[in-house]
Order: sequence, then structure tokens, then C-alpha cells
Amino acid sequence: MSVNDDLVLRVAARGDGVTGDGRHVAFAAPGDRLAQDGSVIPGQHHQVPPCRHFPECGGCQLQHLDDASWSQFIVDRVVGALAAQGLETHVRAPLLSPPRTRRRATLHAERRGRQVRLGFTRQGSHELIDIEECHVLAPELFALVSPLRGVLAALIPGNRRINVHLARTDQGPDVLIDGLDAEGLAAAEALSAFSHRHHLARLSIDEGFGPGARYEPEPVTVTLGGVPVPFPPGNFLQATPEGEDALVAAVREIAGDARTVADLFAGLGTFTFAFPQAKVYAAEAARDPILALKAAAGAAGRPVFADHRDLFRRPVTAGDLSRFEVVVLDPPRAGAREQVAQIATCTAPLIAYVSCNPSSFARDAEILGKAGYALDWVQPVGQFRWSTHVELAAKFSRQG
Repeated sequence: MSVNDDLVLRVAARGDGVTGDGRHVAFAAPGDRLAQDGSVIPGQHHQVPPCRHFPECGGCQLQHLDDASWSQFIVDRVVGALAAQGLETHVRAPLLSPPRTRRRATLHAERRGRQVRLGFTRQGSHELIDIEECHVLAPELFALVSPLRGVLAALIPGNRRINVHLARTDQGPDVLIDGLDAEGLAAAEALSAFSHRHHLARLSIDEGFGPGARYEPEPVTVTLGGVPVPFPPGNFLQATPEGEDALVAAVREIAGDARTVADLFAGLGTFTFAFPQAKVYAAEAARDPILALKAAAGAAGRPVFADHRDLFRRPVTAGDLSRFEVVVLDPPRAGAREQVAQIATCTAPLIAYVSCNPSSFARDAEILGKAGYALDWVQPVGQFRWSTHVELAAKFSRQG
């Protein structure tokens, strides 16, 4: 037996430690050792998980790792995904969001007798963990958990499970509850009193026909690039302000002084509004966010053309993309194969690719590489603290 056979050398994609002889060990950190009875002997990178709900709660997978080993896990995920496609490049040190900074989350709620359980689901299960503390949620969002149990106790019928979407906006917490029938005067009064008492920016209910605001004293916005953008209930936001800042900074670094920018999968305009001096074309398939982006750009006097466009069925053509100095794309987890095929044959000198999935990113990077784009660097971002979820921004430059 090698001296390192029982030493945990790395953390695999799903969070298990991997020993020198290839054994997978749950909740082990690099530097830990595996005893003969199968127990883990903690090493220098193994920290005591701060939350009482770890590891049962599915909100976190890696609370047993210190920041150094979590950073290495993130780098390994990116390097491994690139290597699977025969690629390599400079991978920068990850930028990590601090604890208690998550500004959006989806919790689940269900009745158990007279009580309401509210929290995340157990790892690999549909069982609900009723959270009493959380070390990732922003404090103003976690402060709503206990009061929400109280108001939902009078509204959740039978054994139905509902979803509670929380987000932090310019005006305060935004709450969207879906799967709940909240009809009648008593329900309306209870929801209004709860919203007022806890200083919500808005409370919306989705009974299956789309969100409808039940309480909204003033229009709800999120500020992106200095521009207040109307925020549709339950819409996507980067998970933390720190994560958003890191990704925006990387994209700005790639674009430099570009005067013309194409922002594909633009959402509400996280990157659209990062270029106040440029003319920006913003394309997004979802109707509500692109209309919000268009309204915000008009109100701010920004030179933005907002296009409601399905980039999977109708990608922007290579000819049109060649008119821009930089192409920014931030696709869903599945990547952007159809759109990347068009980007690959365009002549835009720079591409800023933001991804939440190293594997689909690497697949698209290989397509771009074969078409003559060099992958200059990757900036990983860890904004889902203690999670196996990895985000990144990458620079591609046209060669020749």
C-alpha cells in the first residue's frame, strides 16, 4: 500500500473526497485521512461545519471545506471540464462570496399538523428540512422564515407543498409564493398585514396563472450598472452582490473600451447596463425581463436595442454578430450550442462567456477554439457558498 492510499487528495464534482487509491469518502476534505474503520481523520483543510443542519440540508454540500480547499475544488471543476475537451488555459483564483450574502433563494413549505415546515430539501431527497438557522441567506431574508411559517399556517391547505421565492430588491425583500390558493377577505388581510409588518417591497401569489402582486407600495426595482430596472416577481438575479460584481468586472475587463456590444441571454441587463458609453444590443427570450430591460434603458437614456428573441430557435447570425466589437453571452446551464455555432463563424474580435456550468462551457469553448478563437483565461466565481455549483467568466479572442 502506498503511503498516500488513505490520504484524501481532492474533492470530486459531487462533493466526495477522493483518496490516493481512488476511494470516494463523503464529507472529507483534502488532507484528511481515512482510518481503517472507515472514519475520517480531519486534516488542516477540514473545518467544523457552522450550521446545525449540515449535511442533511440540501442548501450546502461543502461546509466541511475551508476556503482554500473550496477554491481548489472550484479550480479543479473548471480545469477538469476543459481537459475533457482537450483544452487548457490560465484559470485565475476563484472569487468567493462571503457567508450570509445570498440575496435570492427558493424555499419549500408544507403543513405538518398545525405546524408549517419551511426550508430546503434534504440531500438527494424530497424530504423537507425545517431550517432554524442559515449561513448562506442574507440576514434580512432569513429573518422572514419564522414569520412566514406563522402566516402560512393559516393558508396552506392539507398536505400540499408550496414554494416560497425570496429576493432582495432596492425597496426591500420581495416574496413570491406559488402553489397557494389565497382567496377571500381573511387571506387578503393576513397577507397585507404580514407584508406591512415586515416591510416587504412586494408580496405576490401565483395560483397557477402567473404571479399577481397582493402588496406593492411602490414599483419594485433592482439596480444594475447604476440603472434601476423593474423586477418581475421571481425573476433571475445573480445569487450575491459580490458574485455579480465579480462577473461584471470580468466582462468589463474583456470588453475594454468597446463601443458596440452584443449581450445575448441578457435577462434584466446585468451586463447590458455595465457599458454606459457603448451601444448595446440585448437579446432575451423571456418576455418579462426583456420588457423590464427595455423600459429601464429608455428611462435612463441608454443606447440599448432590446430584442425579444429565442436564441435557441433563432440565434443571432454570424453576419450580424460581426458588427460588434465584443459579444457577451450568459446562457442557461445547458449552454448555447446553436448560438455558439453562429458566434464561431463571426469576426467579432472578443467574446465574454459567462457560465454556470463548466461542462457545457467547455463543450462550447471547444467549438469556438476550432473556429479560431483562443481561450485566454477563465475567472471562476464561487457565489453559491459551500455548494458544488461553479460559475465563471472567460475571455476568448479571435486569432489571425
